[in-house]
Amino acid sequence: MRLFAIGDLHLSGGDEKPMDVFGSQWDRHFFRIGEAWNRLVREDDAVLIPGDISWAMHLEDAVPDLKAIGELPGTKILCKGNHDLWWNSITRVRSVLPEGMIALQHDAAELENCVICGTRGWMTPTREAPLDPENEKIYRREIQRLKLSLEAARSIRADKPLVVMTHFPPLTRTERENPFVSEVEAYGAAAVVYGHLHGSGIQNGFTGVHHGIAYTLASCDSIDFTPVRIL
Repeated sequence: MRLFAIGDLHLSGGDEKPMDVFGSQWDRHFFRIGEAWNRLVREDDAVLIPGDISWAMHLEDAVPDLKAIGELPGTKILCKGNHDLWWNSITRVRSVLPEGMIALQHDAAELENCVICGTRGWMTPTREAPLDPENEKIYRREIQRLKLSLEAARSIRADKPLVVMTHFPPLTRTERENPFVSEVEAYGAAAVVYGHLHGSGIQNGFTGVHHGIAYTLASCDSIDFTPVRIL
């Protein structure tokens, strides 16, 4: 089993929501993702999808998008993004998932060659842009949810590599020390996958190794709409 990632698919959610309003690079983007996915990913592989899956407002409207993703090869592991407003009760979400699709929410899943855990995350505080009290509160809450995910992974790891998935960037290109990073280091993560950044924001993302952990920005426009290999 190989592990890939591609996030921020931004499927239409039942309404016509052309993504090319965000730039010509988004023209027919899911068709291009599908072509690359079918070329690279085998049925016995797995693909991480770190959030912003569908523009749907309600779960029933997201079902066609989930089915479209489900028709692609491999096991799919999802976490929630800030635009996934259809994702409310995790029990309800899991009840409509196609076969071979796993939704993570403050917990973990064991695959053949690794353990995946994940949470949404939140905006990363920086020296230039510290969080206001309300966003600081949300950030701290997401750190606690991350800990729940990491603890769940610890209970099932069985010496397999740990991969952490989050929607929001856990660090930036210039600032790489914060409570999120400290937690994934403390639990011995091998890799962290995230999305959320688009367009000019991509330059603020970090893809590389920091303190022995491989970080990958996998928002689809940052990786040319092509699943990127993680393991």
